[in-house]
Amino acid sequence: MNTVFLLMAQFGARAVIPIEEVRREYFAHLELDKLLRKIATGEIALPLVRSEKSQKAAKGVYVQDLADYIDAARAAAKKECDQLAGVV
Repeated sequence: MNTVFLLMAQFGARAVIPIEEVRREYFAHLELDKLLRKIATGEIALPLVRSEKSQKAAKGVYVQDLADYIDAARAAAKKECDQLAGVV
């Protein structure tokens, strides 16, 4: 399954998804400022794209970066599940 294509189906054919939409769909448990703080500190490894250099510029996530993040989270969960089940 290609995660990028699934994200494009979910969010439309956009290269950059606004951070508010990413938060609503994948980080609903976090307020926007908390999500931005976790991204800034590297706790959530998700690069932010800004429309310009201003601090107030619109922020978003490149669709491939979000797909990579989701795929990495899935791989980590699968590895943990396999280890708990005794599968190597």
